[in-house]
Amino acid sequence: MPGLAVAGLGLAGCTPAVERGFLPEQAPGATNNTDMIIELWNNSWIAALLVGVLVWGLLIWCLIVYRKRKNDNQLPPQLRYHVPLELMYTFVPIVMVGVLFATTSRTMGEIVDTSAEPDVTIEVVGKRWSWDFNYMDSDVHFSGVQAELTGEEGVPETLPTLYLPQGELVELQLRTRDVNHAFWVPAFLMKMDMITGRENSFQIVPQELGVFEGKCAELCGEYHASMLFNVEVVTPEEYEAYMDELAAQGNTGILGPEYDVLQGAVEQEGSH
Repeated sequence: MPGLAVAGLGLAGCTPAVERGFLPEQAPGATNNTDMIIELWNNSWIAALLVGVLVWGLLIWCLIVYRKRKNDNQLPPQLRYHVPLELMYTFVPIVMVGVLFATTSRTMGEIVDTSAEPDVTIEVVGKRWSWDFNYMDSDVHFSGVQAELTGEEGVPETLPTLYLPQGELVELQLRTRDVNHAFWVPAFLMKMDMITGRENSFQIVPQELGVFEGKCAELCGEYHASMLFNVEVVTPEEYEAYMDELAAQGNTGILGPEYDVLQGAVEQEGSH
């Protein structure tokens, strides 16, 4: 029976959910960054579990071995020194934290690096409570309708959809028209703040075709929970066809800062 239990635990560790660290099912291979993030996540958990097993094992061992014996009234030594052990207790945690910091810094540095020339540049604009997508290279846009204006809850088929071409380096430039928002696509393992008066950006290469859920991850008001969107990764040919479709619908030009709530407030104040 103990052998079966060990075998069961070993087999459980081979499930896809465990392999991806219980992160979203669509995450592996979704972009050029997701596998790297999953590796960092899993390695961090493995290190934490090993440390936990060691620490708890030592605690339990001490409780058992050095427990007070029956009829033993002698007071044990209250002070005891062991310089090599104390140096090890100091040095090993410093090394562990240093390794964790170095690997995290290296991974994050690669994720936020925007020095490469992108194939496609898209400006994502958050607004209460929807999204605008400016496809800068094609000079077309998509404007989402605020959730409170529709009078009904959004469904996946009617949510604003951000189109991305598969296999091309895409730079997403993020900003907000009003209050702080946050751009989050769980399957991409990427979330970035959209802060008033500031533009943030990151680059990804979408690798898997399909539809991915996105949402605002910053509490931004009454309809925050309805600030949802889709990300659809399509072939480059389908992407170009969608650009032509937006142009044919009259969605030409870029929706710039002139539509921002705060910009309008500043202009009104300046005219007084």
